[in-house]
Amino acid sequence: MPAVWAILLAAGESSRMGQLKALLPWRGATLIEHQVRSLLAAGVEHVVVVTGHDAERLKPKVDAIQGASWAHNPDYLQGKTTSLKTGVAALAQVLHREPVTDILLLNVDQPRSAITVRTLLERHLASSNLITIPTHGGKGGHPIFISAGLLPELADIDEESQGLKAVVRRHAAATERFEMDDPSLLWDLNTPEQYQAAVDSGL
Repeated sequence: MPAVWAILLAAGESSRMGQLKALLPWRGATLIEHQVRSLLAAGVEHVVVVTGHDAERLKPKVDAIQGASWAHNPDYLQGKTTSLKTGVAALAQVLHREPVTDILLLNVDQPRSAITVRTLLERHLASSNLITIPTHGGKGGHPIFISAGLLPELADIDEESQGLKAVVRRHAAATERFEMDDPSLLWDLNTPEQYQAAVDSGL
């Protein structure tokens, strides 16, 4: 049976937002709680949250949700690639006892509904593609789904080679860009203005 695990990146400083994005209010909870619960409700087996900046404020939120765990990245200031590799390393440690077949990648400042995630999850699992990237209006969005067979390549990424983008380029022939009528696929809530626009959207 397919088993999808998620890596949710929540290590950044939130400098442009002016406060920790993961703890912003979102749909009756905090952003990090919404994200983890949404992924689990969509059919993800387990969510690994990668912490970094202000980690002690986030860990209790993660620990309180069954089906979630955290992995700390002490090198988060060196770039997002280091956080992704931290999540990949955490997954690699469980592969010998957990049948992980695919991985979902998402940032904590990219809130997605369980319905949207489930649609993408089912699309990815029904295909023979190694990578599934959602698009809206032709623009690439998130979450991205990747076959667990590519974990060794994800473990070897670096900032100089553009990290995840380099892996996607190498497997372009086995990548599906799946168009959806869902503008939330493009949300990146980096500033107070972007956050408020997403809150007001009602999506």
